[in-house]
Amino acid sequence: MTEVRELSRREFLALATVSAAAAVSRGNEQKETTVPKRASTSELLELTATDAVAKLRNGEVTAEQYAAALVERCGQGKALNAFITLPRERVLEAARAADRLRSSGTKLGPLHGLPIPVKDSVNTKNMPTTWGTPALGNFQPKEDAPIVRALVAAGAIILGKTNLHELSFGWTSNNLAFGAVHNPYDTRRIPGGSSGGTAVAVAVRMAPLGVAEDTEGSIRVPAAMCGIAGFRPTTTRYVTTGVVPITPLFDQVGPHARTVSDLALFDSVAAGDWNPLSAKELKGTKLGVGRGYWFRDLDSEVASVANVALRKLQDAGAELVEADVPDLAKLIERTTNPIQSHDAPISLKKYLAEFGAGVTLDQLIAQASTDIRRDFGDISPGGKFFVRDAEYQAARDVHLPNLKETYRDYFARTGVGAIVFPATMIPPALIGEDVEVTIGEKKVAFETAVARNIAPGSTAGLPGLVLPAGMTRGGLPIALEFDGPAGSDRSLLALGLTLERVLGTIPAPRI
Repeated sequence: MTEVRELSRREFLALATVSAAAAVSRGNEQKETTVPKRASTSELLELTATDAVAKLRNGEVTAEQYAAALVERCGQGKALNAFITLPRERVLEAARAADRLRSSGTKLGPLHGLPIPVKDSVNTKNMPTTWGTPALGNFQPKEDAPIVRALVAAGAIILGKTNLHELSFGWTSNNLAFGAVHNPYDTRRIPGGSSGGTAVAVAVRMAPLGVAEDTEGSIRVPAAMCGIAGFRPTTTRYVTTGVVPITPLFDQVGPHARTVSDLALFDSVAAGDWNPLSAKELKGTKLGVGRGYWFRDLDSEVASVANVALRKLQDAGAELVEADVPDLAKLIERTTNPIQSHDAPISLKKYLAEFGAGVTLDQLIAQASTDIRRDFGDISPGGKFFVRDAEYQAARDVHLPNLKETYRDYFARTGVGAIVFPATMIPPALIGEDVEVTIGEKKVAFETAVARNIAPGSTAGLPGLVLPAGMTRGGLPIALEFDGPAGSDRSLLALGLTLERVLGTIPAPRI
């Protein structure tokens, strides 16, 4: 049995503060749900992680009852292909163990009894870690990744391993080996990637909180396209050991949820940061708007939703500071792809050896799907995106520091607490529409349409918060991203408690 750590007084007060802040941020738009002892399945599914943990800890709902409701929901949504591994009976047994633990009078952790889905690029010792690729279909690491250990030590139950873009190497989650993940708002469309399975699971109420990972948008793109909240923390805030790597300079594990209070709860457990979180007033808060980079060439409905959302923020008291980050496009061109293309094969080879995967990188790629073999061919010697050592050293040692310094100067000069922009240039694309998309009358590379806006924040190591901002006429989610200065994670989350109330909610997907 996993040892459950006792809540300190500081953690208890912080957990209570987050719960109270979440209730305040919902204001009059959503009355607090009162769940009876024998709650209906629909009531249980709508609980936030913060509220669910409170009810599980005080015995208002049993862990078995709650886990059974989530497992049933996973079955109902099976066609969305959100999971690669879903050990139903094991989850229910873990829930029964959590109930016995509570009955014994043992002090309970801050995530007591909460089932959490984990992206299948994160090591778990009791379930395979496939990376969504055939060569690792039966790979089971000997130890949990540190992020998993932290969640389990806090009382969480691992619900299962979620589907993803193969090797986390893309933004669609159209996995040719384990099947495409489908957007719950329109199953013909992508959920975003690479953490598409976790985003779908959270969006359709299979769980209120999940583990994702982001090198260049893999938390934020799926959050945006599935209408949920996503948080990529400052790079290195959470330990990423035991997570499929692309580059240690950008890789960062993080959460998907439906509320900012749940993102904050995850952050407290993952970072050990239990400083109380209070919603920040928007009045007097400065938000940066860089129209020369983030607002160019947007899909018309993305632009419309974003501009309406900006007016909401202004009406609530925020001051919009129109200011671009100097030379941003040039700095991203010189850093993002060169560093990732150079580091990915090296990082993957090191992981395979370190964790005893039993295959070499060459064997892994040889068994991978055709799109992955093509992508790795492009970044191998002789490939069109191969990065030579001199180019890499300039990217890492000159251009990346310049990018970070440019951001520091921007935040200091403008006084903004965060930069706000549409997370992607387009709504969710159709499955298979992953080479080129049409925006207005213009043909745009798919990579540009989904990655242009999110690349700067993760390359510079900034914390980024994605929140739903509205929907297209056809019922597809559109999101805003808020990037804060490096290290401002708790401040950005505190601001997020107010931002989500001002922006409002969007309808849940129907399955």
